[in-house]
Amino acid sequence: MKKYDYLVVGSGLFGATFANIAKNNGQSVLVIEKRNHIGGNVYTEKVEGINVHKYGAHIFHTDYKDVWDYVNSFVEFNRYTNSPIAKIGDEVYNMPFNMNTFSKMWNDVFAPEDALRHINEERKEIKGEPKNLEEQAISLVGRTIYEKLIKGYTEKQWNRDCKDLPSFIIKRLPVRLTYDNNYFNDRYQGIPMGGYTLLVEKMLEGIEVQLNTDYLSDKKYFDSLAKTVVYTGPIDEYFDYSLGELEWRSLKFDNKIYFTENFQGNAVVNYTGHEVDYTRTIEHKHFEFVTGNKITIVTYEYPSDYEKGMEKYYTVNDDKNNKLAEKYRELASKEKNVIFGGRLAEYKYYDMDDVIKRAMEEASGLN
Repeated sequence: MKKYDYLVVGSGLFGATFANIAKNNGQSVLVIEKRNHIGGNVYTEKVEGINVHKYGAHIFHTDYKDVWDYVNSFVEFNRYTNSPIAKIGDEVYNMPFNMNTFSKMWNDVFAPEDALRHINEERKEIKGEPKNLEEQAISLVGRTIYEKLIKGYTEKQWNRDCKDLPSFIIKRLPVRLTYDNNYFNDRYQGIPMGGYTLLVEKMLEGIEVQLNTDYLSDKKYFDSLAKTVVYTGPIDEYFDYSLGELEWRSLKFDNKIYFTENFQGNAVVNYTGHEVDYTRTIEHKHFEFVTGNKITIVTYEYPSDYEKGMEKYYTVNDDKNNKLAEKYRELASKEKNVIFGGRLAEYKYYDMDDVIKRAMEEASGLN
């Protein structure tokens, strides 16, 4: 006899959502987590009264009303709107690319047709189908914007020259001909009041959770505990890298405390030039409108090649890795009584709402 209906490996958003729905459907669930805390990469830690996003900035946004209603059933979300700014040298621009950006980039721009005149003229540089990221970016927004706001940031992000990166990475570059600094077009957006850890705690209420527990260290034992395993770890690691290792990009963080109420005036500042090694700085208090205290915490985010022991953040979606990932997915489809879900287990970059939606759909057939 199995002790549990479901063993959920990982307490990130996929695992927490699946576990919550399974529990509400009367199923017995055990959640095990390799780290010493719940929440996966959305984990927030309160420092000096500020909820610090320990694994990079996470801004919730979605067009799925059912997902929005679901997360708001646990905690209230605030009205935070993501409006990052880009800094290169001494110049500051609004993101995403919009009329505020263009009017500062070119001093004769006021109306959308003025911006289009500049962009369309510069687009002519690219003849035929773009062959790499640089050509793709220029074909979308012209060389001026590419050089100032795309090139340096992207090369730091991927540690490769833009001419050596595939064009598809930037095909959905947002360009708006309105004076609107809201980065996302989704209907719903905000940050959970009290932090993401509180959200996941509420989702896992009434569910047995074991921290500091590595599923793959004793897979046979853990498999014996439940009828079905929900696995959210790296898919290649599950199969002991039998087909080879999938590539990832990682991040390093440098957290600094400043004894001032307001350091940079915005939650997110992107650094798009090579004059600094970091890609962005995060001032966490602005996510939840913390005011009145004379202290702030700023995280400097440095892209990094992945090395063993680091966290895996970004999939490397070139042909080689996509083909290898597909082979692992074929192996996963043949695993009995195992559900693979989430960013690591599917080798897919997911926004938070898509992770939750996917878990909701996977759990909808429980009986």
